[in-house]
Amino acid sequence: MSSSVIDLFNYHRHPTTAVKVGSIGIGGENPIRLQSMTTTSTDDTAGSVAQAERIIKAGGELVRLTTQGSREAENLKNISAAIRADGFSTPLVADVHFNPHVADVAAQYAEKVRINPGNYVDPARKFIKQEYTDEEYAQELKKIEDRLVPFLNICKEHHTAIRIGVNHGSLSDRIRNRYGDTPEGIVESCMEFLRICKKERFDDVVISIKASNTVVMVLSVRLLIVRMEEEDMHYPIHLGVTEAGEGEDGRVKSCVGIGALLADGIGDTVRISLSEDPEAEIPVARHLVDYIGRKAGHMYVPGVECPQFNWLKPQRRPTTAVGDIGGNHAPVVITSNEGDKSDYIYIGGDQSKLSDTGKRYIVDYNVYAEMQENGGAPANVFPIFPVTAMPLVGALKATLKFLVLQFGTPAEEYLACLKAHPEVVVVCVSNHQNRLGCQRALVHEMMNAGVKNPVVFAQMYQLNDKEEFQLRAAADMGALMIDGLTDGIWLLNDGNISPDEIEQTAFNILQAARLRVSKTEYISCPGCGRTLYELRSTIARIKEATKDMKGLKIGIMGCIVNGPGEMADADYGYVGAGVNRVSLYRGQVCVEKNIPQEVAVEHLLALIKSDRESK
Repeated sequence: MSSSVIDLFNYHRHPTTAVKVGSIGIGGENPIRLQSMTTTSTDDTAGSVAQAERIIKAGGELVRLTTQGSREAENLKNISAAIRADGFSTPLVADVHFNPHVADVAAQYAEKVRINPGNYVDPARKFIKQEYTDEEYAQELKKIEDRLVPFLNICKEHHTAIRIGVNHGSLSDRIRNRYGDTPEGIVESCMEFLRICKKERFDDVVISIKASNTVVMVLSVRLLIVRMEEEDMHYPIHLGVTEAGEGEDGRVKSCVGIGALLADGIGDTVRISLSEDPEAEIPVARHLVDYIGRKAGHMYVPGVECPQFNWLKPQRRPTTAVGDIGGNHAPVVITSNEGDKSDYIYIGGDQSKLSDTGKRYIVDYNVYAEMQENGGAPANVFPIFPVTAMPLVGALKATLKFLVLQFGTPAEEYLACLKAHPEVVVVCVSNHQNRLGCQRALVHEMMNAGVKNPVVFAQMYQLNDKEEFQLRAAADMGALMIDGLTDGIWLLNDGNISPDEIEQTAFNILQAARLRVSKTEYISCPGCGRTLYELRSTIARIKEATKDMKGLKIGIMGCIVNGPGEMADADYGYVGAGVNRVSLYRGQVCVEKNIPQEVAVEHLLALIKSDRESK
């Protein structure tokens, strides 16, 4: 299916209708707004005000607070009054789950109310199977409408906007049974509510679709904007990767998912969900939004989309494997680092770095030619050719060759070379203002010509700050990986970031896109007023104890709102069940309930150990 709602090769903000949220606008011509969420109890007025103001001072333009009951919703009045008294007009957003009456109360005091279609009227999911006839399904939709319309009327009266916030982890059993645990089900969960809003002529709506799985999140939002376009809806989009985690992993994962959508012009407000102090989320969001925004006004990229490419359901581009690159192999990592992890090490012309340790090296083509003339090149050394040396590709004998290309190289020249030399792996580079558009354009040009050579994307930077490097690299690679175009990644940096950190970033990016597992993965929420145990220290303890369990996925959740659902593909889950109480899951099945927090980590480790020993 064509990506008819966006231009794959040229950056433009996807048009949406502006929505007024208190003192600011979201969507339309407004800048992309940044937001975060408090982790305090909303009953704690002083604590919530202090944390909200830290978020605001960090650059947050909206502040969300959990309202699990009417008491918390009522206290928004006091929190808002205190923040306004301190001179801040920043809109407050109430976060509501399970109790639609709470949304009615919150709408009187907050500038925006987030409701979750998965639990607004539908009961909390139990992962049960139940078939609905069309008539029964229609009756369920009528229940939603009967409950939602009075809420919309309250919002109209108080000029309150709403966010319809769908979470992959809290889809209702009704949706899961009819549509499956799929982007189609996620999007339909949202569209059911949007159709009621449109029928009631309530337009102050922002939408979010979130998942901890970056692929599910990106493909669901892509499908959403297509479905909205089909039904003449243009609501602003809130972007976020939920339960992204903390530290480098949380930042990389967020930037892969959010960056993939922002780079296509999709997104009107952003929240980076980190298991850290909420004000720490804002600078990350600021940098990501500003970095993607630099694409605006770039020189036109005349790419031609391949008719076989499906933007909504991309499959990995079919390639002929060259050694372990392409085909069905996981994407490789190329670096200039002499560590043990990378698949290929580029040493250019420095033959002194060659060793007999079994590592594989890439050398400049002229150095490779000298090796052949002086007795033959080692079997673990391969040549790389700049585009200017393309006529020499056939002159050197090697089972694997690399050719550096960028979009704009005369197609008839490089395509003839690739067709004649299936042993060539393309290294796709770009120094264009919109490098994503250019790199996509080259691969689509190859696909249109029927060329099946693998493609490694090389991203080049001049940075000294490690976090900045990680954010940019993750954002630049996001859409290329989701699109199924990536057979390898090569990050280069002219700056003061260590080769080990560059190499690890490449592996982290591939893992964030679910393309290659190189270490333990943690799905952890940022915490909020619903979290009734000490989340951050628990995350640190679990990570330290399980860090060497490569390939294992562990969910660490503050409460049950999204816990079992977002852990859909996790091996184990650690979920808050009450005050200093935790339940443990194997997959989506609860195996221990209400364990005291003091011993819960040990119980989790014992569960993992027992399962491993029984295999």
